[in-house]
Amino acid sequence: MKARTVVTSIAAATAAVLLGGCSAEEGESNGDTVTVVYAKTDSFEVLDTLMKTAKEEFEASHEGITVDLQPITATDDDYKTRLQLSLASPDTAPDVFYEDTFTVRSDAEAGYLLKLDDKLADWADWEMFDEAGRNAGKGEDGGTYALPLGTDTRVIWYNKDVLEKAGIATPWQPESWDDILATAAAIKESQPDVVPFNMYAGTGTGEGTVMQSFYELLYGTGEGTGLYDDDAGKWVVGSQGFIDSLTFLQTLYDEGYAVSADQALDPNVWQAVFGEWFPKGTLGATVEGSYTPSFWAEGGQYPWPEYTDTMGVALFPTQDGQAPGGVSMSGGWTLAASAQTDVPDLAFDFMTTVLNKENALWYAINNAQIAVRSDVAEDPTYLEANPFVGAVTDAVSVTHFRPANSDYPKISVAAQQATEAVITGQQSPAEAAAAYDDAVREIVGDDGVITG
Repeated sequence: MKARTVVTSIAAATAAVLLGGCSAEEGESNGDTVTVVYAKTDSFEVLDTLMKTAKEEFEASHEGITVDLQPITATDDDYKTRLQLSLASPDTAPDVFYEDTFTVRSDAEAGYLLKLDDKLADWADWEMFDEAGRNAGKGEDGGTYALPLGTDTRVIWYNKDVLEKAGIATPWQPESWDDILATAAAIKESQPDVVPFNMYAGTGTGEGTVMQSFYELLYGTGEGTGLYDDDAGKWVVGSQGFIDSLTFLQTLYDEGYAVSADQALDPNVWQAVFGEWFPKGTLGATVEGSYTPSFWAEGGQYPWPEYTDTMGVALFPTQDGQAPGGVSMSGGWTLAASAQTDVPDLAFDFMTTVLNKENALWYAINNAQIAVRSDVAEDPTYLEANPFVGAVTDAVSVTHFRPANSDYPKISVAAQQATEAVITGQQSPAEAAAAYDDAVREIVGDDGVITG
């Protein structure tokens, strides 16, 4: 296990400021307060509502205990940066916090997360969580360090009106990458002012670039061409699939099928996708998460009642249509507790309040999550919540997960940088792939890689 990061008093103070200005004294628990940190933005308020509901329930059942909610208004990447700074010091670490699944193992390895196994043994509801959900919160040692809020998949979301104007029959299901390019060409020819097929690229959209774009390509290029070889326990370099994936992105951008490179580098481009281009019929399709309807549903950031009739869903195809025929990526967010918390039992009790059936059902519906509790997944109100539940859940059968490895966050950035170099014309796909390989070797060493 890596030694925990030791921060100076200056770094601790910086973390306190980044977490909204609370002092070290405010961040520390005094035994009757549970501090809770999570993300909140103008386009993501569902979690804030859930936390407020759980706070009310928890305080009603725990006399004399106060839940101190500390939402952070920031992008995903900025939120993670602020959270990491706070976790590095016991003076600023919150008791409970919102944690991305892909950082669970690295944070557990760093000693930031409270191990939950003993407490889970006495929580009857844990049996309701599916295996994928349970695994999402596991550390390298097999222990559980986080509880899943839900999971997701990635699919192609397309505007049926745009495709039909281009002569493309709907429902549409491309069978290969060439099918996507052919459809994009037809849209561009028939509707010059429409963006035919957007796929995120560059470092601006951070993890969205790889989860909602590059990995759909990479994991569809064939066996042994993913990021990580599980059998060997090594990262894959020298992959032709990596080059092919970058080449496809290059084609999308060079042919004018995607947004401009400048737009792609804007961290907020996704807001235009959901809030403007799809509703106005100026975007043909994009690869996005199963949570997409949460933006358009009543109460969402971009209410669009017509989305249920206008939008369609398709699996992202493999490169040449080879088995299994489609590709998806899954992730999700969890709740974790700090290893430094002075109130571990209360922290766990609050987490289980957030994740009880009633609250989990509400969150799954209102944030368009794929349920990880079996009783929620079978609930009629969940199944009837939006017309796309079945399609996005079917994508689980062809989904992949990011490597649960503490080196992953750095390697993800290297992959993002490769896509940016290609769409901006700084490097060819082969050059960008070679630069990625060099970056991976620098991160994990020559003994940590295998040639694809």
